[in-house]
Amino acid sequence: MSPIAILILIVVYFGLLLFISNVVSKKSSDNDTFFKANKNSKWYLVAFGMIGTAISGITFISVPGEVGNPDLQFKYFQFVIGCAIGFIIVAKVLLPLYYRMNLTSIYGYIEQRLGVVSYKTAASIFLIGRTIGSAFRLYLVIFVLQRYVFDYYHIPFAATVLISLALIFAYTYRGGLKTIIITDTLQTFFLISSVFLTIYFICSSLDFSIIDAFENVKNSNYSKVFFFEDYLKGTYFWKQVLGGIFVTIATVGLDQDLMQKNLSCKNIGEAQKNMFTFTAIFVIINIFFLSVGALLYVYATKNGISVPMVNDVARTDLLFPEIAIHHLSFIPSMVFLLGLTAATFATTDSALTALTTSFCVDFLGMDKKQSAESSQQKLEEQKLVKTRHLVHIGFSFLMFLVIIIFNSINDDSVVKMVFKIATYTYGPLLGLYAFGLFVKTKTVRDKLVPFVCLISPAICFLITQNSEKLFGKYTIDNELIILNGLITFIGLLLISKPATNQTKF
Repeated sequence: MSPIAILILIVVYFGLLLFISNVVSKKSSDNDTFFKANKNSKWYLVAFGMIGTAISGITFISVPGEVGNPDLQFKYFQFVIGCAIGFIIVAKVLLPLYYRMNLTSIYGYIEQRLGVVSYKTAASIFLIGRTIGSAFRLYLVIFVLQRYVFDYYHIPFAATVLISLALIFAYTYRGGLKTIIITDTLQTFFLISSVFLTIYFICSSLDFSIIDAFENVKNSNYSKVFFFEDYLKGTYFWKQVLGGIFVTIATVGLDQDLMQKNLSCKNIGEAQKNMFTFTAIFVIINIFFLSVGALLYVYATKNGISVPMVNDVARTDLLFPEIAIHHLSFIPSMVFLLGLTAATFATTDSALTALTTSFCVDFLGMDKKQSAESSQQKLEEQKLVKTRHLVHIGFSFLMFLVIIIFNSINDDSVVKMVFKIATYTYGPLLGLYAFGLFVKTKTVRDKLVPFVCLISPAICFLITQNSEKLFGKYTIDNELIILNGLITFIGLLLISKPATNQTKF
């Protein structure tokens, strides 16, 4: 597939998103539309669109790429099992709490339960963690576009990043969540279609029927799912499952991004229906992603294709684009790029909206200002919308800086890096909410909470750096988030005091 064809595809794709954005936000672009989608989102659209947000380019490229590692294979599915359990816990425990409190930002719970400083700390953790995580996810697709398109035109990497973020800003800054509910539904359709079509095209190239493909994947050296042999390794089943549960609770249930979409449903019943449907689709689609990975390596072996090298380092996350763009025909290449673009930009547009919402609500108090009645309310609303636009620009630029920095220092698989960051940044959120939910007779010394939330990740970092000395051959993997949350929880207990009134939340 030629670079000009890829460029045309991207232009047409974003043209479609901009058209949808203009139609959706034409009637209203006020803050209620941006933050809550006017509280009338259809649960089935939210459920379907959340797939694109949750999966991202990380799953699309890095997960299939890691299948070829003999020590990993299908081990990611163990993590997916944990994620499914985590989604159910979020739906049954956290969603009812958020609806009962009628929250715009989920960190409002921390304000009412622990105090203003704790509230700002929780919101700050989200802003830092989501900015870094989303920037890393966007980095992956931009890296691919740079390698296969923009290098051909001698366009600098920084310019590619800037153009990508400018396009995302253009179709999200007015309608916000209401726009994203629609655009993410479309992007998820492209994503899921590309997965099934990619399997079809690879099977056709290998002369496999569906049954042949299933048998080859099952009998290959890439399809081992469960790892019970050595509890010291990071691939051990219960480590992956427990890690999946708590990573999901923290990065979904305690994350403004995905919860903001859930809170745009009319009521708790529809929000829970959305979560259960989303969970089922999430598990199924990840099975297909892993199958794509196995088929890619079967195809690569048969055709003598090596894993691409970058700076003398094998990059398994580039195998999928390498095969799709350079070794398959025009249509499979187009399908791959459409899926990759949809997966990554569905994640980034949602993240930018959530970051803007959190900052505007948690730090600027826009939800409170909106509710104040005044003769100049319309003028005040216009000022708030302008401020929201500036915040949206600010987070776009911040994400740009993070991607540039990451591009200069990255030496690890992107999927590993994203989950590693999540365990450090979201662990304190896990501790804060655990304390708030389970320690009803105490509250914290509010001003000391930021120190606890800084010390806990630092202790976790020291533990992981010295794990061989401390635990022998034991490898800490995704369960690090549990340790991080536990240390935060203990720290909060140490700075706690008896509550004057037992909380009802």
